[in-house]
Amino acid sequence: MSPEIEEVREVAGRIIENVERVIVGKREVIEKAVVALLCGGHVLIEDVPGVGKTMLARALAKSIGGTFRRIQFTPDLMPSDVTGSSVYNQREGDFVFREGPIFANVVLADEINRA
Repeated sequence: MSPEIEEVREVAGRIIENVERVIVGKREVIEKAVVALLCGGHVLIEDVPGVGKTMLARALAKSIGGTFRRIQFTPDLMPSDVTGSSVYNQREGDFVFREGPIFANVVLADEINRA
């Protein structure tokens, strides 16, 4: 194996080990989430409440030293609730952009079927 592939394999293994300290018995899901992360992809996890979907996302973000944000989808969710918006700063007399949750490294989109 090439040194680059071996390095990626080692990093992926360390991430999986870190996440498994928090999430027990879900190795296949963790591996798939890590593969998606390394490929720059997305993961859709559908499951019943209380099985650790949010905890998996938090643990994954913490394992990579990244930020985690959660978006609760509701019928009245506005695009600016996801992307952020410009807010007037009276001290500076100018608009300042406040980033929405989509700017995090790991974003959990909860209940996407409701929006």
